[in-house]
Parts: sequence; C-alpha cells; structure tokens
Amino acid sequence: MTSTREPLTSTHPTHIQHPLEPLTAEEVAAAVAIVRQHHNVGKSFRFPCVTLNEPPKAFVLSYREGEPFNREAFLILLDNETGKTYEAIASLTEGSVISWEHIPDVQPNIMADELAECEQAVKAHPEFAAALAKRDITDLNSVVVDPWAIGNFGFQDEQGLRISRCICYVRTTPKSNFYSHPIDGLVPVVDLNTMQVIRIEDLGIVPVPPESGEYSSHFISDVRKDIKPLHIIQPEGASFHVEGHSIRWQKWHLRIGFNPREGLVLYTVGYEDQGQIRSILYRASMAEMVVPYGDPRLQHFRKNAFDVGEHGIGMLANSLRLGCDCVGEIHYFDAALTDSRGNVSITKNAVCLHEEDYGILWKHTDWRLDEVEVRRSRRLVLSFIATVDNYEYGFFWYFYQDGTIQYEVKLTGLLLCGTLTNFPKYGTIVAPGLNALNHQHFFNMRLDFDLDGTENSVYEVNTEAEPMDENNPYGNAFYAKSTLLATEQDAQRIVDPLAGRYWKVINPNVHNQFGQPVGFKLMPGDNVLPFAQPNAPILKRAGFMTKHLWVTPYHPLEKYPTGDYPNQHPGGEGLPKWTQANRAIDNTDIVVWYTFGHHHIPRPEDFPVMPVAYSGFTLKPIGFFDANPALDVPPSAKNGMCHQS
Repeated sequence: MTSTREPLTSTHPTHIQHPLEPLTAEEVAAAVAIVRQHHNVGKSFRFPCVTLNEPPKAFVLSYREGEPFNREAFLILLDNETGKTYEAIASLTEGSVISWEHIPDVQPNIMADELAECEQAVKAHPEFAAALAKRDITDLNSVVVDPWAIGNFGFQDEQGLRISRCICYVRTTPKSNFYSHPIDGLVPVVDLNTMQVIRIEDLGIVPVPPESGEYSSHFISDVRKDIKPLHIIQPEGASFHVEGHSIRWQKWHLRIGFNPREGLVLYTVGYEDQGQIRSILYRASMAEMVVPYGDPRLQHFRKNAFDVGEHGIGMLANSLRLGCDCVGEIHYFDAALTDSRGNVSITKNAVCLHEEDYGILWKHTDWRLDEVEVRRSRRLVLSFIATVDNYEYGFFWYFYQDGTIQYEVKLTGLLLCGTLTNFPKYGTIVAPGLNALNHQHFFNMRLDFDLDGTENSVYEVNTEAEPMDENNPYGNAFYAKSTLLATEQDAQRIVDPLAGRYWKVINPNVHNQFGQPVGFKLMPGDNVLPFAQPNAPILKRAGFMTKHLWVTPYHPLEKYPTGDYPNQHPGGEGLPKWTQANRAIDNTDIVVWYTFGHHHIPRPEDFPVMPVAYSGFTLKPIGFFDANPALDVPPSAKNGMCHQS
C-alpha cells in the first residue's frame, strides 16, 4: 500500500552521478529514518536488508549522463514481536514511503546480531550449563555456540517459528582453534524472535577430540626462512580509471555495486571495439550458494547452508588488507550496509580492484626470419572475500585483454568436523577422533546477457565424430554441432566434458564480417552434481543444483534461483517453479543461470586450515570480434625483461 503521510525533506545527494550507484551511508540512514517515521517502526524491528532499489532496466539502458533520476531504497524488515516480515520501498528523492507490504509465511535471512544474541541466550540457560557439566566442561567462556539456519524438514513443531539450531565447540586456550574441538551430541535450539531456548538436544556424551589443530601464527614458531621478498610495483600507477563505481580499464567499461545479499554485482559490462562500446552483460552476480553436507547423523543431517539466501554473503564480507588479500596498486571500494537494528555499518575495503600479470597473452616465433613476437597478458581483478563461519570464500572476477571474462571462487578456511563415533565413512579422519565431513559447494550465477542488444539466444555446442564413409575414409573427422535451446525446458542442461560441451549466447540480429552471429561462449570448469537422493529435502529447497544450465526470459522479479526467502522455506520456489511455464527464450531478453559445484572429500592435508581450492567458469568471445582483439597490446618495454640480450 502507498503511504499518505507528509514527505520528509529530500535526501537525494547531489553527487550521485548514475542511477546504479550503490547507496551511500547517508542514504542508508535516510532510508531507515523514512520508514521509521512513516510506519511507526519501533525497537522490535530488525532490518535484514537495506539496499538500492535498482531502477528499471529499460530506464538504465536509455539513461544519458546528466539526466535527473530518482533514488529509491529497498528494505526488508522483521518484527520480532509479531514474527511478521515486511518489504518497503522508500523514495530518497521525495523522502516518502512508496510501498509497504506484509510478506506472509517467510523468514528473512539470519543477521550477525542475531547470532551473537543467540549465543548469549544459550550460555545463560541452566540446562545448557548442566549438559556441559555432564561432559566435564565447566568454563562457559571456553565454549563457542555457533548458530546455524535450521532448514526445513517438514517438522510440524517448527512451522511458523524463526529458529536456529546451534553447534557447540570448546577452546582449549583463549586463542585456540575451536573448530577442531566439536562437542558432538549437544544441540541447543533457539527461537530467534524471542531469543528463548526452545530445547537442548542431548544426543549422548561423545569425547571431544584431543588434537590441538592450531594454524594461527600464535602457535607456529618454526616458519620457513628461505623466502625472499617478491615485490609487485607499478611505478607509473595503475592503468584503470575509477569514477564513483564506474571502472574503465583499457577497452573494458563496467560499473559495480554491492548489496547485503549478493555482495559484489557487475553492471553494464562492455568492451570498446573500433571506437564503439559493445554491451556484453547488463547485470551479473552470484545469486545463491548452497553447501550440503553428507553425514546422516542427528547432529549433522541439517547442515545445508544457503550462504547467500539464509545469511547474506555481502553482510559477511571482510575488510581487505593491502599486501595480504590484495597486492599491487589497489583501489578499494567500501560497502555501506546496516546492522540488524538499522544502524549504518561500513565495511571498509570491501571490494578490491587491481591488475595482475598473467603470463603470455600470445606469441609466435618465425624461425625463418629469426623474429619473435610476444605479448604479456594482464588482467583486471575485482574481488571480495567473505567469512562464513568456518569457511572463507574469495569471489573473483577477471577481465582479460582479449575480451575474456572469468569468474573464480577461491575456497579456504577451516574444515567442518564432527567426532568419529560410528560413521567414519561419511568423512575423512584428519586428527585423532576428528572426522572432516564430506560436503559439496554449489554456486549459481545469474548472468543477464545483453550481447550487442537485448535480443539474444542460447545454443548448446557438442563435438561429434563424423562416421567413416567416402567423405571420411580415415575416420579422423569431427565437427561442432550447435543446437538451439528454444524454451526454458530445452535449456535445462548438464555439463558433458566428453562431448566438449559448452553453451554460446548469441545475438542472431548482429553479425561479424563473416556473416556469423556475434556471441560469447560459457565454458564450464570442474563441476559435479549433488549426491542427495531425488526426494531429499535439500533438493526441494535448492532444485537449481540438479542442472548446470538454466535459461529464462528476463523478468525483474526473478532474482534468486531459490526464491526471495529460502530461510526455512519448504522449497519449490525459484528456477524450478518459473521454468514450468516453458517460456520461449529465443531472440529475446534472456538471463543465463549457471550452476557450478565443488566436490569436497576432505584430505588430511586440508587440516587444520585448507590450502585454497578453485572453482568457476569462463566467458570467451566466439565471433564477437572479427579477429584477435588483443593485437594492439604493445610489446613489453625495453627496460623490462623482454628484450634481446
């Protein structure tokens, strides 16, 4: 419904240069103040989300610099007193509430403040202290209570409640690694609206694993002494140019945003070709990530974290540090967010922008002329890192001089472990009595392609062997076969590396000099499918994991593959629901959803802290250019390393 109250004074900052600029700290504070005034939002309300209400796509694509525009904020509110969830849109330009709507039967994401309050509530409960005493643990300060989203398994006594189910650990010293000391069999369950302990599940006493499992520099005294300094310097500065959140680097042009749910978002990605900026992506982000664990015990079967939808990966972003997370000539972007009570919370250095040397870009030696032509490759890096309980995830976009775009997730941090007890086969023994649980990580990317315009199509390309006949007498011939994916059901596909399978997005209305439609191909990296049974609750809630490729016609309300509110939702929302309509996706404005999975059967070498593992995909031009677009990259300077001796 629309507010009829008098508007506040305009809060539209005069320095906002583009409609897609993320909210400033002042705008975040103003949005909360507007909603508080217009709807009597009191102390019982939390603010799971305050972010830019993105303008309509058509408006952004037609926008010209200097034109006036309105600024709006989108807010999600949770009333702990009633358990009700609301969505609001606040006009920062007019100082009014445009819409206010109750969203029934949903639970917003869990907030960091809730986690801290939940831990305090558990530690204050006498039944919890008694359960610890049975295990000869008497120092509450040494105990860590780690609240998790409870999921949805159809249990009637959990319906309508906002619940967290907690995992418990113990520190052996004030700074020790508690993740190596799980207190299995002790599970507090808490109502997050009231912060009351519903029950303490005591599944039996299990010995706490004794191994120290330390990784911090506090405990590592014997470090390598043969590492000499390696300096990365750019004496003339970086080659990129930043204005607000607009970035230009060589021939690349793009904008970025940052929000509590998805973290880093790319907008209006284009590449300059013959003096024209050609559009590639309108919007790109990681729209969901799910981590299903494979241990069936009562202690562990609920471990199916939706790190984007249940927690908000942007809210968990690190403040990056020069020389540690990023090296070189760095430009940082801060993120203006809120805590759960609507107070502005700034994550300093949330996003890192820098350049990297990446080896050889291209090379050829003409031995007859004794001439060598070689170019060094350089890539632009946009990244942020989030800590999700035990795991660290680095999210990296790479832009290359030849028009290639790569997305990579770097997985590190600490293994989630349980005690060994009776089920060692669902994990790997990494220390005495400590079982690192088998699990998978699934990431879903929402890629709103606009290749030279909004009318695009998708083809699947498989390589096939030509049968032996008079045209192929020696059986060596093979060819790439392209098949149009014309509808949503056609476009539900899985990877097939044995067929050299990739998918290409084309604009059938724009052709290169050879008459080929311009395109980009999506090249899968390592991938996997879930091992959950078809009727498992996790597949009802995260059905997107069953396919690697989905394609939908663009719709502004279809943002997340598991729906808007996956926390405690029974499932069936998002991609599986939308694509039942089997809408046409040929020569129209389309969104490509790509799912990639990292399969983690832990190793002893992953303990106590994991070396980085990598997972992702690549977007590579295929007929988008008439020739190699990196021909004009200059040779390395004579005073560098690439010259004749």
